[in-house]
Amino acid sequence: MLSNIGNFLLFLNILLSCLAIYFSVSCLKTTNDLVLKKIYQTSLLQCTTILISFFTLVAAFIISDFSVINVYENSHSQKPLFYKISGTWGNHEGSLLLWVIILTVFSYLFLILNKNHPKNYRLYTLVIQNLLILGFLIFILFNSNPFSFVSPLPNEGLGLNPILQDPALAIHPPLLYVGFVGSSIYFSAAMASMITNYSDKLFAKSIKTWVLISWSFQTLGILVGSIWAYYELGWGGFWFWDPVENASLLPWFAMTALLHSLLVLEKRNALYFWTIILCLLTFILSVTGTFLVRSGILNSVHTFANDPTRGIYILMYLSLMILASVYILFTRYKPASIEINSNSKETFVLVNNWFMMFYLITVLLGTLYPIFTDAMTNNKISVGPPFYNSVIIPVVVLFLFFMAIGPNVKWIKNKFINFKIYLLIFLAAVLLNFIIFSFFKSYSVISNLIVISSLFLIFSSIFDIFKKSSYNFPRVISHLSFGFLILFIGLNHNFSIEKDFNLKVGETKQIDNFKFYLKDLKLTQDTNYKTITGQLKVNDLFTKEERILKPEIRIYDNPKTLTYEASIQSNFLRDYYLSMSNIDRSEYYNIKFQKKPLMIWIWISVATLSLGGFLSLIRHAKYN
Repeated sequence: MLSNIGNFLLFLNILLSCLAIYFSVSCLKTTNDLVLKKIYQTSLLQCTTILISFFTLVAAFIISDFSVINVYENSHSQKPLFYKISGTWGNHEGSLLLWVIILTVFSYLFLILNKNHPKNYRLYTLVIQNLLILGFLIFILFNSNPFSFVSPLPNEGLGLNPILQDPALAIHPPLLYVGFVGSSIYFSAAMASMITNYSDKLFAKSIKTWVLISWSFQTLGILVGSIWAYYELGWGGFWFWDPVENASLLPWFAMTALLHSLLVLEKRNALYFWTIILCLLTFILSVTGTFLVRSGILNSVHTFANDPTRGIYILMYLSLMILASVYILFTRYKPASIEINSNSKETFVLVNNWFMMFYLITVLLGTLYPIFTDAMTNNKISVGPPFYNSVIIPVVVLFLFFMAIGPNVKWIKNKFINFKIYLLIFLAAVLLNFIIFSFFKSYSVISNLIVISSLFLIFSSIFDIFKKSSYNFPRVISHLSFGFLILFIGLNHNFSIEKDFNLKVGETKQIDNFKFYLKDLKLTQDTNYKTITGQLKVNDLFTKEERILKPEIRIYDNPKTLTYEASIQSNFLRDYYLSMSNIDRSEYYNIKFQKKPLMIWIWISVATLSLGGFLSLIRHAKYN
């Protein structure tokens, strides 16, 4: 029953997308308000039906309707209700339905919230957005249908992947998809802008809200995914340059560059075509990430499936989208007529963009190079943290200095009247860096430069709080948060302690300044799994602290899986992180212990970075 309802609603959405395109094209040729009214009604109905289809799938998961193959493959009758619901989008088919929902909702909201912009511009945006919706609906219906029927009816489901049964990962995809898929609306608007020659500062204002929404949610999505990986996968860190992590980071770089370019387009009516390129690039990178994750090309715990047919469709879709956007771009391109002074805010925004493009290209090459090497030579190689750290970190130092100075540079031309202030700030940063590393121990030159440059940005941003009006407060919050983020990452990297050893029940082992005692193991039964919980006493002989950490080995029946859950004790100064895994046919357990300073401040820094985006969104709505 639910399968039939869901399929009917998908077919209906295809029809409604076609009607929206037809009415929009018809309205381009007439001023008839009746046709425009039909467009509003069709878009509203489109939004309503796609949401009903999604809730139909949610209902199938809640009642464990195993006649729906998606429910059979990703749920179980004994699974907790929360994970039944999150299982709706915790798989390939359900997550693609969530994609289409965001595409459709953003399309409708853009139509009704931009009534003060030219009609043709809005209608072309709607046409292009609905072409994207059609592409994904056809893909869902004929290749990745979440409502496919299974016969004969199974008595029980296979269950959801245990590592996905986690609160953080339940909210991670929706947050990330608002960022990923939200970029589609300014991709469509950019295409419409070129077609209609709507290229002034009003165009920048029309898309700024959507860029801020997608950037802020993308930042939150990356944060939640990183926190999940930290405690769930046993990696014990905040970022691992995993290919799927990179897939979410690539569009973030383009979004960040786009946000800053919009400032120049708003203030000086310059960098229009560069802004257009960034709009196109952001969504193209989002679809590229989707292709990598869903094609089976990447080998990661995050990937959905190994299905070449899905990959071929998305690759064809991506290629068509790139060709169409590049064709329109080059046919509409006009050389810029405004000259930019090298000593102006516009130049600093461009420098910011160059840095973002450097990071983007570096991460893109590091992600794709192993794929091409494997395809060309059949040799599997991996590109890991050493590559990214050695290439990106030295450039970050210079970037932080530009990031501190840029906001205070004047538009059109600047006289550097604050040179003495920046010199004092730099000296204060050097002095505090010297105190930090003298108190603990000396590290490499690059470590000192990272701390100095991040402190320089922090002090400059604090200075801006007292100097600037509240209108610029969101920007100050974001820049200050980024400075703290780099500072805490640098200190965390330098002062982290990691120990890896084997231990059996009742045994005590001392390694450097730490003493470990595995007191006992306890077996318990949860509603969804069995748990072997270790009782480990950890003594820090340097600080005289004693802690009891309780790592877990979880045994799931549906599907049969072992997972290793880290025990983490956090405070505002440090994290104690300990995971335990069994050694086959042995009484010994492998223990991985880490003492990681300032971890919680890394998470807080990213959260406040995103907060700056939301505050900018409120400010933009207030003044526009």
